[in-house]
Amino acid sequence: MVAMPRTPTLTFDRGTLLLHPPPKGKAWIAYATWDDRVERFRIPASDYVALVGALRSEGVHFEDQAGGFLELPLVSGFAMEPYPHQREALAAWQRANHRGVVVLPTASGKTYLAQLAMEAVRRPTLVVVPTLDLMHQWYAQLLAAFPGVGVGLLGGGSRDDTPVLVATYDSAAIHAETLGNRYGLLVFDECHHLPADFHRVVAEFSLAPFRLGLTATPERADGRHTDLDALVGPTVYRRRPEDLAGGALARHEAVQIRVRLSPDEQNRHDECIALRNTFLRQSGIALGGSDGWRRFVQASARSAAGRRAMLAHREAKTLALGTESKLRVLASLLERHWPAQTLIFTHDNAAVHRISRAFLIPAITHQTAVKERHAILAAFREGRYRTLVASQVLNEGVDVPEASVAIILSGTASEREYVQRLGRILRRGKGADKLAFLYELVAEGTVEEGTAARRHRHTRPHAQQEYEDDLLAE
Repeated sequence: MVAMPRTPTLTFDRGTLLLHPPPKGKAWIAYATWDDRVERFRIPASDYVALVGALRSEGVHFEDQAGGFLELPLVSGFAMEPYPHQREALAAWQRANHRGVVVLPTASGKTYLAQLAMEAVRRPTLVVVPTLDLMHQWYAQLLAAFPGVGVGLLGGGSRDDTPVLVATYDSAAIHAETLGNRYGLLVFDECHHLPADFHRVVAEFSLAPFRLGLTATPERADGRHTDLDALVGPTVYRRRPEDLAGGALARHEAVQIRVRLSPDEQNRHDECIALRNTFLRQSGIALGGSDGWRRFVQASARSAAGRRAMLAHREAKTLALGTESKLRVLASLLERHWPAQTLIFTHDNAAVHRISRAFLIPAITHQTAVKERHAILAAFREGRYRTLVASQVLNEGVDVPEASVAIILSGTASEREYVQRLGRILRRGKGADKLAFLYELVAEGTVEEGTAARRHRHTRPHAQQEYEDDLLAE
């Protein structure tokens, strides 16, 4: 008696797919690689949707034991009218087959947009975030939004098994091989983190047909943001802070104020830059290149000359960031806007502590203990503290209370840092007529000028001159 051939079966195996026995047709072959270890054809999990489509297009009968994400009754426990940009973003994502990146400013309601996407597809959902603070924020909101649906955590000591799971990138990557076939929708908050070597497996090891990336600034210095097209999908919707000002976000003024180094500071700055540039020229290194900084760091570790060049670079940067002129302007701005809730951002911890001591302002750095940081933020939220100074620790992944004034003492902040800091003051708050202010203090005749000039589209040039004139008159 001749045995009948078995039906080709698709199964999930540790972040990949196995297809056996080989089906008829040829379209599936483009996705498959033979694995001698198990004597099966193995396919990347992320090709699940394309593979199933190829099999069906050729009329291949197969058994799918890999996916089959059951529908989940995700109905919000509270009704809230979406902003127009949230409805538009959701529609654009749906038109793109429920895959893609949405670029929206901080405080514009990306979490609620994700909630709307979850309600639209009604599938088990994995939400991936960069920090524990954000993990707990998402958990609290989803728990309130979907009562009766299991919402859990993965990270920070928690390892829940729930149909809606909020995980940090690190924890999701560690468990990617077991998570990959459990969730039909992946939501990547701050999705510019995803293309990193360690984090990208969360997307690559997953079958999820529905994928949503959320970020205010998708671009990465290493150029890997282009990988988001394959990992999540193309950018389907994008809005800038100024597009939403006066509606979902507060109206705001973004002003660059130029300050001058003292003659002694300028001379020393120029000497340091000349020393650095001589070394870079002799070493054939261009800092403007995609890998210029990496090569400079490597070269500085190989020779005494390289070490001197790096120290000179740092000294020049310190002079530009910490010039006394900036502190005088800072004092004027604080006086002008008192008692408005004000955030001061600097590049390094030394500057944070210097400002904290000089102005008697509470400070937060990455070295601040968790309980102390929460106490400071709580006091700021309640209005007991009116001003707060911080380094990069408040850029992303921290629930910062509402503020209406932000002052950046470093004009060398990246585009991402700039947009993140702007987002800290854009919440509308209780008053619909709120007007927020973002000041960026830039030292003339330093590397800050070039970086700030590239962001000129964010500023209001007419206001800039007005503020410079007013401050000089004070």
